[in-house]
Amino acid sequence: MKRVLTALVLAPLVLVLVFFGPRLLVMLVVALVALLAGWEFMALTERCGARPPRIAFLVALAALFLGNYQWPDQTLVLLGILSLGLFVYCTFAGPVERVMMDATSCVFGLIYVGLTLLAIPLLREQPNGPTLVVFLLFVVWSGDIAALYVGRAWGRRKLAPSLSPNKTWEGSIGSIAGSLAVTGLLFAVAAGLARWDLVRLSFADEVWWWWLILAVVVNVAAQVGDLAESALKRSAGVKDSGTLLPGHGGVLDRIDALLLAAPVLWYAQVIR
Repeated sequence: MKRVLTALVLAPLVLVLVFFGPRLLVMLVVALVALLAGWEFMALTERCGARPPRIAFLVALAALFLGNYQWPDQTLVLLGILSLGLFVYCTFAGPVERVMMDATSCVFGLIYVGLTLLAIPLLREQPNGPTLVVFLLFVVWSGDIAALYVGRAWGRRKLAPSLSPNKTWEGSIGSIAGSLAVTGLLFAVAAGLARWDLVRLSFADEVWWWWLILAVVVNVAAQVGDLAESALKRSAGVKDSGTLLPGHGGVLDRIDALLLAAPVLWYAQVIR
């Protein structure tokens, strides 16, 4: 029940932000999520023996988002500068025997929760941006829900028992089916909204099969992202990354699928 109530509160707020929020507010909200997830990621690295400078890391993470807002075409340059800055900071800020662990933790964290989440405001600023972000969120959410219920009802064959013992192949297939179903539903909703001249979901701008292919690709990326975060938690010896969201664990637990799904959708659009 906590999981359902948390989702019912957060989902409408997210959708309102996607459609009606100004660009700066969208960037600030995504940056805040990244900072919270980054704090939890730093805690995971500490359980593995590292002692990365949390404040310096969070400052670099915030600078990555603010720099992207000001110079969106210089993201990789900003990432390089901030990564080198964190490396130099770790070189002189702690014992020499921890430089390798601390520096790699910071740089990887900058990519894992920073560069990946930057894809969301970048997607939102495309000509059909709100549609892309809604598509991304609904594909990930529906896939997660379908995997949960299908896996509980019919799951028999373990998908990756060493990473996530509860995930099954049946649940994984159900997740893909759920994402495809919600994509079809989005088509129907978009047609209804267009008839009433309300919010425009520009699914008609691409052929229908392109969105179905994207749904499968994004869903698979989301499942891999979920498993990857489970691997990080297992290596740190914890079940959840945090306790901020009732029923969901930490922020990192809630967005783990998006950390791969969002950049995959972004690169798919770039290639397209």
